[in-house]
Amino acid sequence: MRRPWPRSCRSSAATPSRRWCSHRSSWSARAPDAGLSYGQFAEHLGRCVYEGLWVGTDSPIAHHNGIRTDVVQALRHIKVPLVRWPGGCFADEYHWLKGVGDERQPMVNTHWGGVIEPNMFGTHEYFELLHQLDAEAYINGNVGSGSVAEMHDWIEYMTLDSTAPMAELRKRHGREQAWKVEYFGVGNESWGCGGNMLPLHYANLYRQYQTYVRTYGEAPIQKIACGANADDYEWTEVLMARAAEHMDGLSLHYYTLPTGEWSAKGAATGFSDFEWHETLRQTRRMDEMLTHHSRIMDRYDPAKRVSLIVDEWGTWYDVEKGTNPGFLYQQNTQRDAMVAAINLNIFHRHGARVRMANIAQMVNVLQSMILTDGARMLTTPTYHVFDLYTDHQDAEYIPTAAGALGAESELTVSRKDGAFTISAANTSLTDGLDAAFELPGRVGEVLRAQVLASDTPDAHNTFDAPEAVALRDLDVQVDGAQVRFTLPPHAVATVRVANAG
Repeated sequence: MRRPWPRSCRSSAATPSRRWCSHRSSWSARAPDAGLSYGQFAEHLGRCVYEGLWVGTDSPIAHHNGIRTDVVQALRHIKVPLVRWPGGCFADEYHWLKGVGDERQPMVNTHWGGVIEPNMFGTHEYFELLHQLDAEAYINGNVGSGSVAEMHDWIEYMTLDSTAPMAELRKRHGREQAWKVEYFGVGNESWGCGGNMLPLHYANLYRQYQTYVRTYGEAPIQKIACGANADDYEWTEVLMARAAEHMDGLSLHYYTLPTGEWSAKGAATGFSDFEWHETLRQTRRMDEMLTHHSRIMDRYDPAKRVSLIVDEWGTWYDVEKGTNPGFLYQQNTQRDAMVAAINLNIFHRHGARVRMANIAQMVNVLQSMILTDGARMLTTPTYHVFDLYTDHQDAEYIPTAAGALGAESELTVSRKDGAFTISAANTSLTDGLDAAFELPGRVGEVLRAQVLASDTPDAHNTFDAPEAVALRDLDVQVDGAQVRFTLPPHAVATVRVANAG
């Protein structure tokens, strides 16, 4: 079916487009930064940090300063802009001083399996990871079990370049120059694992704690308040009414459950057609939640100064059989790829308010980019969707109607460096999708045309078959200003073409 270029996109004067600024910029009173919609989340949970990222300086696994080189190379390929750390629920039992210096102090990870956390991966190792990835810092502070003084000292330790006590301690630990902390979360899930607080109580605590998240360097630290769990609109109402003037961002957490029930989430593989459709229906609720939370925020912040930060999102299934239930290790299929595409497209549409999103999580946990098994590593279907969408980072978003290619489709179109990038998803289990776009000008060279497709909707990569689901070339027809291609069932594709004028 031919779908013309949306009329509103032909003239920027008629419909102003949103500019996706470089992810090296922060956002207060600035244009939205949708490059941060591709952020990642790495928590001290299961095998995400230990083995997934950190193997230590004595490991036989290839590493640089203790961090796996194969994982870093894969993450650099998808241009990871930002990493949120150390949690998650773990953040509100994390005491940063135990994770710096030569004598680390182990602790019990009470939230995730009751295992011993050695604290070998701490502040210095986190910033080494960011350096290797060329990514920005988003750190979550401890409000649930920590003190104002502890949070203040951590900020000073990381960002103060002077002779003050915490800065001197950092220097004794081998880091002379202060680091840059772009984003700092004041607590995590304070309505649940971060303290079981009511919204007014947290709002008052937030006002107090954020006072001591001081800016010592030239660039201000963007302060992120703990926001709502899914559709808890009362939480957003109270936080915006009581503390909006003290925050730069308000978080939102929403996980896609195939059943919508935490008690019986369902398996990551071997699912039914019904579970496929229910999963996609549940993940599309993200659009409704962003709409409602944004409306509340608009009443208190019509200038959209405060960002809505979806800093935990993704699928959550029953753990793989034989694995520690507290490690949240799950397989990743073509269904997860579809969930990723749907959510990224939703974030793009809400870019005026949603300026950051962090998928949960980066390695070996929930909807991860990468799975590891000792020295072996593979990339997941979700990773390949992030790969397909890299050209949308730092681009100009072209508004299109949701479902512009049909009810079972998802679409993002953007423009950058004289080229248009079209990413489309076909969520149908049975029918192909004929896509046609008429661009505002003659199409030149086809710069990229790739598709992520599979024989079955639960196809996935294993360590014995790590390329079972991978990107392949897509056939594209170009005629003047028109671009045409066909998407197989349950597939995601990206086509990037030069605009010849």
